[in-house]
Amino acid sequence: MASDALVPETSVLAVASHVVYGYVGNKIATIVMQSLGCDVAALNTVHFSNHTGYRQFKGTRATAQEISDLYQGLCQSNLTDFDVMLSGYAPSAAAVEAVGAIGLDLQQKAQKAPGSFFWVLDPVMGDQGRLYVNDDVVPAYKNIIRYADLILPNQFEAEVLSGIKITSLKTLAEAITAIHKTYSIPHIIITSVQLSKFTSEISSSPNSLTVIGSTTRSDGSPRLFRIDVPALDCYFSGTGDMFAALTVARLREAVFATGPDLRNVKSWVSPDEVAPTDLPLARSTVKVLESMHSVLEKTLEARDAELYTTSSDSASVSEEEKRKQENLRQSKAAEVRLVRNARFLREPTASFQAQEWRKEDLPESLQ
Repeated sequence: MASDALVPETSVLAVASHVVYGYVGNKIATIVMQSLGCDVAALNTVHFSNHTGYRQFKGTRATAQEISDLYQGLCQSNLTDFDVMLSGYAPSAAAVEAVGAIGLDLQQKAQKAPGSFFWVLDPVMGDQGRLYVNDDVVPAYKNIIRYADLILPNQFEAEVLSGIKITSLKTLAEAITAIHKTYSIPHIIITSVQLSKFTSEISSSPNSLTVIGSTTRSDGSPRLFRIDVPALDCYFSGTGDMFAALTVARLREAVFATGPDLRNVKSWVSPDEVAPTDLPLARSTVKVLESMHSVLEKTLEARDAELYTTSSDSASVSEEEKRKQENLRQSKAAEVRLVRNARFLREPTASFQAQEWRKEDLPESLQ
C-alpha cells in the first residue's frame, strides 16, 4: 500500500461489539481503520457468534466491570496514548456509563494539549421508530454525549436525543440545533435521513438517502450541510459502524490537511468564516460516503449472485421454518463484502458533493 494512500498516523481505541462471523461493530470498524493506516485497539462490549439480524445467535455481553477492567489493564501498562476514541454499541446502561468514564479519563489525560484527543460517539439506541436497548440506556447516553466531540445518531436517535419528532425540514433543523445547544456538542452527523418525505419543502429523489452534518460556530449556531447519495435496494448490517470508522480516519485526515493550526484547537472546530461545505467534517463525510457506496454496490452484486445460485432447503418443513431459513439465507448473502473490496476504502469509484443548507432553506426561527 502506498504511503500517500494512508491517513496521518492515528491511534484509536475502538469500543464496540464483536461478532465471530460477518462484519458489524468492531469486526468491520477495525478492518476499515487499519486499511487506511490507523493503529486500532479494539475493546469489545459483546462477543456474539453473528449479528442479531439473523434473529438467532450465541454469545455473551460484557459487564460494565469487565469493560472497566480491560481499560484499567491498558492504564497500568501506560497503553492509553490514543488520538481518537470511537465508541459504539454498549449492552446496558451501566456499560454506557463505563464507556463514558473511559472517554472522560482519556480527555483528562490530554487536557494539556488541546486537539490531541477526539471522541467520536455513535449513540446506538434504535432505528426505524423503535428502541432496541433497554429504556434506561437513553438517559445514560444523554449523560455522556455532552462530553463527546462528534456524535453520529441516525434519524430516530436524533429524535430521541432532541425530543423533537423529525417530520419536516423545519423540525430537522430544530432537532440539530437543539442537540448542539442542549449537549454542547461541536459536531453532529445525522445519518440516513429520508428527505424525500419532505418533498413539499425540498427537492430530493425518492430513491436517495441524505446525510446531514453540522459544526457549530463560536455562538453555538449550526453550520449545516447535506450530501445526497443513491439508495441501494438492500438492508445491510454494519453500515453505521463502517460509517463511523471511515469518519475517524477521514476527519483526522481532513483536519491535518487544513494546516497545523486546526489540529491544536479543542474539538477541531473551524473558525466561523469557514463555510459549511468547506468544513473538515463536510469534506471527510463526502469521502466516507463515496467509499461506502462503492463497497456496498459490490456487496449488492455479490448478494444477488449468491441468492441466485442458492435456495432455501424448504422441503417438508413448516411455513414458520421456511421463513426462518429464508431470513438466514438473505442475512448471510447481505454480509458486507469488505475484505475483497478494501481498495474502495482508499480509492472509491463513486463521486458525491456536499451542499450547503442555505439560509433560505432554514425555518425563519433559525435564520
